[in-house]
Amino acid sequence: MNLIIKPLTPELAADYFDFFENRAFTDDSPYRCYCQVYQMSKEQQKAASDEAKVNGYDGGEISRKIAERQIESGALKGYLAFVDDLAIGWCNANDKTNLPTESASGFRVEATTGKKEKVVLCFEIAPEYRGKGIATALLNRVVADAIEEGYATVEGFPRLLSERDNWDFTGPVRLYEKAGFTPIKRQDGSIFMRNDLDS
Repeated sequence: MNLIIKPLTPELAADYFDFFENRAFTDDSPYRCYCQVYQMSKEQQKAASDEAKVNGYDGGEISRKIAERQIESGALKGYLAFVDDLAIGWCNANDKTNLPTESASGFRVEATTGKKEKVVLCFEIAPEYRGKGIATALLNRVVADAIEEGYATVEGFPRLLSERDNWDFTGPVRLYEKAGFTPIKRQDGSIFMRNDLDS
């Protein structure tokens, strides 16, 4: 498998939307998204809802428009995994300072320590490519780039599950353990894990 991982840029927006609209949820997953909610505050979500009502957009249309704006502005960050020029995987990995204290999804980030901190928020892999090491490759790339870019830590929040379910978009605990993350504390059915890059 010829796997290539690329950071999301505006030039890759078409690949991003092609992935989310044609491959990400082809297993009848119960949710649809464009991974835009983590970068939105609750106030921004309300403004988007008002915009949707004024323009007659449905939920998917307004979500896509928000993601388009976030990609163009650089607010939405992460990595696309490609096989044979086809996007087959995604990891949302963003600088902590780009995230609201409480996002529209309800996710809360802890206050920054004053150091450069990156947060891994979400994985989505096309169903036929799951179990082939794509998420591992994405997370390893996040950590490698974070080291090169002078980050002090990378944080992740995997859910505590005995088996995979359809909402397991944060990735399993063992994925983070393999990438050098250690558990810090448990919170709300998840475990806060950190990779200290400057230790």
